[in-house]
Amino acid sequence: MYILRHGETDYNKNGMVQGSGIDAPLNETGRKQAAAFFEKYQHISFDKIYTSNLQRTSESVKQFIDKKIPNESFADLREISWGEQEGKPFTPETSTTYQNVVKEWSKGNLDLRIAGGETPQEVATRQKRAFDCIKTRENEDCILICIHGRAMRILFCWMLNYSLEHMDNFAHHNTGLYIVNYTGSMYSIEGFNLTDHLKSLE
Repeated sequence: MYILRHGETDYNKNGMVQGSGIDAPLNETGRKQAAAFFEKYQHISFDKIYTSNLQRTSESVKQFIDKKIPNESFADLREISWGEQEGKPFTPETSTTYQNVVKEWSKGNLDLRIAGGETPQEVATRQKRAFDCIKTRENEDCILICIHGRAMRILFCWMLNYSLEHMDNFAHHNTGLYIVNYTGSMYSIEGFNLTDHLKSLE
């Protein structure tokens, strides 16, 4: 499994909270990041592409989709909902709630949520539902999955049987890539937040 974070959006660029309720497109930098990823990995023979139902993920792998590789979106793969914090800029005044909740998660208080948002466990539950479906598909030995930053952190915790309080150990970058092997009973990470393809943009 090649698991990719989407490219940059203006919300990322401007330091604003972007969750499942924000369906922002890629910005110019994000499109360049997506093109650079395609340039490096277009030789991989993906059997299927999976994305969330938010446009920033499908746009990030559009060049692969344009090659007529079968693709499918899952609402269960969307980003965590940050509730009332979504669309707000990170400033000392507005980000305090966000930062406090994330800090509490790292202490194991995983039932905590921002008003109107999701808990990490709720995200993990829906992700597992999506992956249970994906794993039933036949003849999909090599797949490309494009999702979101916080969602990836949650994903790798349950894949590796880590407590969700350790989710921040998994770094991510716009179009950062993790390569995951699945044996049929266990997952292992073979590539960790790979960004070599972005060197051409520096």
